[in-house]
Amino acid sequence: MAAKEAKARIKINKLLEEAGWRFFDDGNGPANIQLEPNIKINENEIDSFGEDFESSKNGFVDFLLLDEKGFPLVVLEAKREVKNPLDGKEQARKYARSLNVRFVILSNGNLHYFWDMERGNPEIVTEFPTQESLGHRFSFTPDNKRLADEIVADDYIAITQKPGFQDDPRYRNEETRDKYLFDEGLRILRPYQSKAIHALQAWAGED
Repeated sequence: MAAKEAKARIKINKLLEEAGWRFFDDGNGPANIQLEPNIKINENEIDSFGEDFESSKNGFVDFLLLDEKGFPLVVLEAKREVKNPLDGKEQARKYARSLNVRFVILSNGNLHYFWDMERGNPEIVTEFPTQESLGHRFSFTPDNKRLADEIVADDYIAITQKPGFQDDPRYRNEETRDKYLFDEGLRILRPYQSKAIHALQAWAGED
């Protein structure tokens, strides 16, 4: 199969392998990818997804990437190529929180987002993080000044849900804007929410 024809699962598997993640035990160490806590993946489960997660419910699969001690470190939501990786952002957040996991990867094989939930919104990446690089993030101390200076407009959340949504004709047309936001599930901050965030930023900037 030509590289340009490869489907989401093949591309995501390759990105995982390049970053040192393992579906199965091998000479480099034990498997550090699971489908759910304490359940190892077998060949039949991998094959059942097809090349593009054809048989997976809702078009995505949640993988758990483990730390060196075997504890969940990252939730990876792997989606079909036709899906926007950000579509399941909130569901991934809930799953990660239920496992006390800080990091999330959202990918459809072509577009990838890395999300450190303690540092802000998902960011586009071109490769998956390694187990080692994620370990270094735990020693990170937030920069209150940077957080205080971050611009938080009313579309701050919506941009992470659907980058470029402002260019859609349905949004640009004031008569269809509200329906478009509702249909797409995009969250626009209300005035009182923006006011509360800006108040917190002002407080953080005083430290």
